[in-house]
Amino acid sequence: MKGNKETGKSTGTEKSDKGVVVDLHNHTARCNHAEGTLDDYIRRAVEKEIDIFGFSDHAPMDFDPRYRMGFEEMRAYEADVKRAREKYAGTIDIRLAYEVDYLPGHIDERVLEADVDYLIGSVHFIDKWGFDNPEFIGKYEGADIDGIWRDYFELVEKMAKEGKFDIVGHLDLIKVFKYVPKTDVRLIAQNAMDAIKRSGMAIEINAAGYRKPIGEPYPSRELLVMAYERGIPITFGSDAHKPEQVGYKKEEIAAFARSVGYTEAVHYIKRERSTVRF
Repeated sequence: MKGNKETGKSTGTEKSDKGVVVDLHNHTARCNHAEGTLDDYIRRAVEKEIDIFGFSDHAPMDFDPRYRMGFEEMRAYEADVKRAREKYAGTIDIRLAYEVDYLPGHIDERVLEADVDYLIGSVHFIDKWGFDNPEFIGKYEGADIDGIWRDYFELVEKMAKEGKFDIVGHLDLIKVFKYVPKTDVRLIAQNAMDAIKRSGMAIEINAAGYRKPIGEPYPSRELLVMAYERGIPITFGSDAHKPEQVGYKKEEIAAFARSVGYTEAVHYIKRERSTVRF
C-alpha cells in the first residue's frame, strides 16, 4: 500500500448542511459482466446526490479472463475515467481505481503499480474456486462450511499482511449464498480483522449483498462492530454492475454504519487517504 496516512487537508467536498456521500466501488462494461456507459453511471450518481464516485473495475489477471478486462485495456480504461473526471468536474468528484483479486501467484505488478487513486483488494477465489459465482455453487453441498469460512478469512488475513491494497472489498463475501458457519464468525475472522487494523486498510460497507441471497450488506453487524472496536476506517460502495444499482440502499448502509458508531468515511486521491463526515 503506497499510502494510508490522513492528509488532513480539505477535499473541497465537505458540506455544511449534510455529510459527504462516498461511493468507491463501481464497475464498467469492460469487465464483461456489467453494462452501461461511464456517463450512465455518473448521471445516476449525480441523481443520487453522490459527491465522490469511484470506478474500480475488475483488474486484469492471467486467470478467469471472462470476468475482467484484458491487460491491453488498462490504458484505455484509465484514460476513459480520467476524461470523465474532467468532464464532470464541479458536478461530481470522480476517482479511478481497480478491484484486484487476491489470488496468490496471479497478481500482476502492472496493476499494483498503476497510476490510480486506490486499490480494492478482494477475495473471490479459494484455491481457484469462484465461491461467489452461481455457476460453482454446487461445491457448497456437503462441504465443511466452517472450514470454507476459515480458508476464506485466512486469505483475507494474508491479503492484509501483504500491504498492497487500500480497501478490503466486501469483507464477508463468503456469506453470499447463505451458507453460514456454526462457529461464531467473530472467532473465525479475528486474525483477519487484526491484520486489517495493522495494515492501515479500510473496509467498505458494500450494498451488493442486498441484491444477493444473503439479503444484507457486507460486512455483517458482528464484523462491523469488530472493525469499529479496532478503529478500522470505513468507506462505502454500491458495487454497481448496472447504472440503476448506483446508490442502491445508500441511506440504509449509512444508517447501518452510524448505528455501530461510525460518523466518518475515507476516500483516496493518488493512494493518499482523507476523511469526511458522512
